[in-house]
Amino acid sequence: MSPDVVNITYNIVVAFVSIVLLALVIVLIIICRKRPIESEDGLPHVKLCARNYLFIDIEAATDGFNPRRIIGKGRLGTVYTAVLSTGDMVAVKRINPLFVLSNAGFGFSSLIKSLSLAQHPNVVPIIGFSEAIGERIIVMEFMGMKSLDFYLHRSSMGAPLLDWPRRLKIASGVAQGLEHLHEGLAPPLIHGCVKPCNILMDESFNARVCDYGLSFLGAKERRGLVGYVDKEYWVEKGGFRACKACDVYGFGVVLLELLSGRRCGDGLIVEWALPLIRDMRVLEVLDPKLCVPIDMKPNLVRLAKVALVCVGNSRENRPSIAQVSAILKDLVLQA
Repeated sequence: MSPDVVNITYNIVVAFVSIVLLALVIVLIIICRKRPIESEDGLPHVKLCARNYLFIDIEAATDGFNPRRIIGKGRLGTVYTAVLSTGDMVAVKRINPLFVLSNAGFGFSSLIKSLSLAQHPNVVPIIGFSEAIGERIIVMEFMGMKSLDFYLHRSSMGAPLLDWPRRLKIASGVAQGLEHLHEGLAPPLIHGCVKPCNILMDESFNARVCDYGLSFLGAKERRGLVGYVDKEYWVEKGGFRACKACDVYGFGVVLLELLSGRRCGDGLIVEWALPLIRDMRVLEVLDPKLCVPIDMKPNLVRLAKVALVCVGNSRENRPSIAQVSAILKDLVLQA
């Protein structure tokens, strides 16, 4: 092949490659221009996995887990207010050491990262975790809120504050939060212990579900669990297994507490209320401190019937939380 032919061939190849590269550059520019430029104020909401905090930093943020910082105690652990080095206030849940030891082999960090993907207006966000020998810590957004248990059973202002519209709103909010856990995530999250202590209220009385996905830590611990899980939880083959239907049962118990103002009483509320609701004696279930307008009585009966199907049926016959949530949304609109 002559030198002239080689030069011509080389020039053609170079020109072709240059054209291809130029075309690729043009395509990339077009794609980038079509993608919106986002300012810091207008960033889309992107959920990051929970952050891993050093235990020494959590210890410092809680003043060495100072008892004066305790804002709650539950069957799984103690919750403290904490101020991080950034100045942000958070809530820190310190898991009971007994449950840490009995669940030493499971992947705590992987679990919390999975739980932190739950994002919904009716769910308390998990933002971080920390691990050390004998220590498991969960870091949550600090809501500065009291629980539904406080307003229903421990506050003298409970009755005036929790009027009929607010109770309906709370019930609907809890259902929507659980619906997000069950249907809005893949894989779905099971709460495992739906009860008033695990429902927080903000200043507008919006319900926020907390402590979801953690019940397995103390699956055999009856304290604080009896009455809020169904009978199948204790007797089913394999035992101690929470599921979506079990969460629906717990939600039904919460509805009975909202209706009656009574405590669960380790399940006694179900035994007391179900015969009355089945006999359509719903007014006998109603909290005597609660005033319900006459035109709202049909909605009261409907809510009682929702509670009935949640706690009065076996697991396979219970409605899904999505079905329950749809009914409650409609009741809120009518209130």
